[in-house]
Amino acid sequence: MKVFIVYYSLYGHVHAMARAVAEGVREAGLEAERYRVPETLPADVIEKMGAAAFQEEFAKVPVIDRDRLGDADAIIIGTPTRFGNMCGQVRQFFDATGSLWSSGVLVGKVGSVFTSSNCQHGGQETTIISTHITMLHHGMIIAGLPYTFGAQCRDDEITGCSPYGASTIAGQHGSRLPSENELAGARYQGRYVALITRELGNAREAILEELEAK
Repeated sequence: MKVFIVYYSLYGHVHAMARAVAEGVREAGLEAERYRVPETLPADVIEKMGAAAFQEEFAKVPVIDRDRLGDADAIIIGTPTRFGNMCGQVRQFFDATGSLWSSGVLVGKVGSVFTSSNCQHGGQETTIISTHITMLHHGMIIAGLPYTFGAQCRDDEITGCSPYGASTIAGQHGSRLPSENELAGARYQGRYVALITRELGNAREAILEELEAK
């Protein structure tokens, strides 16, 4: 069974979280495949934003073909926060999935979201929740980061993560890298999604058949 981790990262924070998510998926015995969404910014703009060096590394991650989303048993989306919402690259990608919506290929599949913002109250939760809305329109089953990952409640350090999904705080100038606690949350989320997906198994097909029969 396959879990697709589909994400966008400008400076590398979401990229680091995606690798941790993939580790968690593999810990549960499922295959994890990481993909990036297409870039929409011109190269000169990326350079002016100081992100060119990381983008050379990010280019090694294959670009997702949206028509392949149906091949996944679960999809975990990673997106930076942009004014409390998903970034434009991820939004544009999902806006072009109308054919998948009309055919219902994602109905009953597990969906989950993780994110990054520049400060502790920079819109992490609204970004994840607003991405959930898109997934729900596709008929997906939403999984978050349950409180059984108790480290999301720690108060001895600044940390991302919430019951909606794993997250990291990049800092005002993007200099803060994901902490071990945030990476642990991402791994936990990947494992949680994979375990649900594994147990769901063939039940998805049975559910869809019964829905059609009614």
